[in-house]
Amino acid sequence: MPLRGTPPTRSGAPMTALDVTGARTSEAADVISGARERIDALDDRIIGLIQERMAVSAVIQEARITSGGRRVNLSREMEVLGHYSDALGRPGTALAMTLLELCRGRI
Repeated sequence: MPLRGTPPTRSGAPMTALDVTGARTSEAADVISGARERIDALDDRIIGLIQERMAVSAVIQEARITSGGRRVNLSREMEVLGHYSDALGRPGTALAMTLLELCRGRI
């Protein structure tokens, strides 16, 4: 079955779920398509949570700066790095670094 909004194959025929998913059977293509929809929904939630984290971090930074403190609290950042590293290993550290970068200096 051709998929709406997908580019044609090299032969000019519309792409099917099998083409888009790389599956060899329609059953596998259905599983993959459903799982991808779930991943897309999870990604949307993750992005929303990151945006919320950024807003909360801005509140913390504003309070710290207004009180005469520094914008960044390095010991807290080390705690965050450790938490992500403990939970996710080395990729967790990279993820935490990205989150910290996104949340720093927005004021």
